[in-house]
Amino acid sequence: MQIAVTTPNGNVGQHVVRILVRAGVRPRLLMRHPDRLAPELRGLVDVAEVDQYDAAQVVGATSGLDALFWVDPTPAGADPLADYARATDSVVAAVTENTIGRVVFQSSVGAEKRHGAGEIDGLAHTETALDATGVDVTHLRCGYFFSNLLLQLDALRAGTLQVVLPLDAPMAWVAPRDIAEVAVTRLLNPAWSGRQVQAVHGPADLTWSEVAQILSTVLARPITAERITDEAMYAQLTAAGMPPRRADAVLGMSTGLRGDFTPEQPRTPTTTTPTTLMSWAHETLPLALA
Repeated sequence: MQIAVTTPNGNVGQHVVRILVRAGVRPRLLMRHPDRLAPELRGLVDVAEVDQYDAAQVVGATSGLDALFWVDPTPAGADPLADYARATDSVVAAVTENTIGRVVFQSSVGAEKRHGAGEIDGLAHTETALDATGVDVTHLRCGYFFSNLLLQLDALRAGTLQVVLPLDAPMAWVAPRDIAEVAVTRLLNPAWSGRQVQAVHGPADLTWSEVAQILSTVLARPITAERITDEAMYAQLTAAGMPPRRADAVLGMSTGLRGDFTPEQPRTPTTTTPTTLMSWAHETLPLALA
């Protein structure tokens, strides 16, 4: 079986690659920087040097595939939704020209809104574009990544996590490794076809207050969640050098899912995965903070 993996060094992709290798599959890795391949994987994978924003390169690198794990690359430009559109053009061209049999797409909770959720709107665009090709596709509607906490190491050192969401509003939190396991089971399972949506909600919905309590236990010092205004968060993002449209899009991922938003897929045994925030934090945060 010929399976390709995009963003193979990403939070999810790195686990997808290793699970496939353990399953006896030799995946094809689409990498912008092949020199960053982990040395121990050489000889177990094939590598194609690809810029996911270059449709011709993506088409060339995905010929002969049975399945594709597609992750839109992290936007790098001033207009993130334009970057998502360019990446979407690439995967649509690859699916169409190479008649790829099936795609597993890493999307997000909130993509079902289609509009009004900031950067998540870019994932919604990829969903609808893949649907229009008629390919067998599973959209993974993932919860909030535990690994996003690694972007807030300075805040954790200071003991305060600042957010714009209500502190008592529960939402799905999930380990990237769990997302990878769901992705690989979908890639290897021949029983499904058509358009599928598979939510990946982690083991439990958590509020930011509960997250702060868990992190306090793991780190053995107080961590507090503090709600700040949208304007204050926007000012922080732009002060850190983020272009205005990117800051708007990042902020919109939170503000767009406030209020009466309810995920399209409810929490069920199908959407629930095992890794807890407590176990992930014990494994990851002390080393990251050292």
